[in-house]
Amino acid sequence: MRVKNLALKNFRNYADERFEFGDGVNVIAGDNAQGKTNCVEAVFLLATGYSPRVKKDRQVISYGKEKAEIKLEAASLYGKVEVSLSYYAQGDKKILINGAETKRSGELFGNVYAVYFSPQELKLIQESPEDRRRFLDIAISELSRKYFYSLVKYKKIIDQRNKLLKEPDRETVLDTLPIWDEQLAGYFADVVTARNDFIEKLGPEAEKAHAFITDGKEKLSVSGGLKYFGDRDDIIEQIKIDLMNSTDKDLALGYTSIGPHRDDLKILLNGEDVRAFGSQGQQRTAALSLKLAELEILKNHYGEYPVLILDDAMSELDEARRKRILKKVEGVQTLITCTDHDAPVFSDKNFTLFKISDGKIMEKVGL
Repeated sequence: MRVKNLALKNFRNYADERFEFGDGVNVIAGDNAQGKTNCVEAVFLLATGYSPRVKKDRQVISYGKEKAEIKLEAASLYGKVEVSLSYYAQGDKKILINGAETKRSGELFGNVYAVYFSPQELKLIQESPEDRRRFLDIAISELSRKYFYSLVKYKKIIDQRNKLLKEPDRETVLDTLPIWDEQLAGYFADVVTARNDFIEKLGPEAEKAHAFITDGKEKLSVSGGLKYFGDRDDIIEQIKIDLMNSTDKDLALGYTSIGPHRDDLKILLNGEDVRAFGSQGQQRTAALSLKLAELEILKNHYGEYPVLILDDAMSELDEARRKRILKKVEGVQTLITCTDHDAPVFSDKNFTLFKISDGKIMEKVGL
């Protein structure tokens, strides 16, 4: 996968700018708050519909403007693709894929595949299970739109089930719960199965990536997921039984106590919980290893590497680890943001350097 170009109009601090990317490493350099992260955020939005920085779409619109537009052209083994997003101040958005409009944001997945890493990804290690579930959900959705839509439906039914559990009339609740559980079980099974398959691949790939970055000095292990076995029908029946058995507990709590919405990953470094015992540097390397593992899983699925985005990811790594990461991603189109001071030195010529100031490309060096 190669992103050929990116156009930004009234997007954050970009009035009207266009990037022409090289096939190898692209370095977007400049001082803080000049627009480096805004550029790569736009690429990830066009790939997934998800911003790693904000929850409300209108926050990406330039101050005082009514609409922001972002558009990219990319090429893969499957042909060329053009994706554009328009965000409107009143809250609407418009999605175009190869010129055809869609109302479903899930249709963005699988057109441009990308992996995003920034210092904020430390949340993967340090913060709540919700952050680790979000990582899983975005990564798996890039592999399967079916997963994305199953997850959306699962969450809607969970919300309805939780509302029901808060109803004061216990008899009505007990009469109605089986109806919701019948609908819930299929989506529950689809989400659990997809997550388990992904985690089964994630563990070995993360271990390999971490061993490479640390030169074999540390061992990372990743596990997790709700364990159900058998074919889909068997799993659905097991889930129905588990939901029924948790009824009294769920009624007491007022919410559904089992399911993918309660899932988590276990991440160990040299056999110890990296959240509790790892230094910040070790936690950062562990988080980056998860992202590099995602990179390999997407490559194995699509037959080519996705675009890798490293947003200010190199500044807090020592020189040896920087070099090993750059070695690891040879042959991958990579977008790296950094300050001029932290711009890496490349031994080959397959790189492009953009110098950014106040939402403008001031200089372009390289391919």
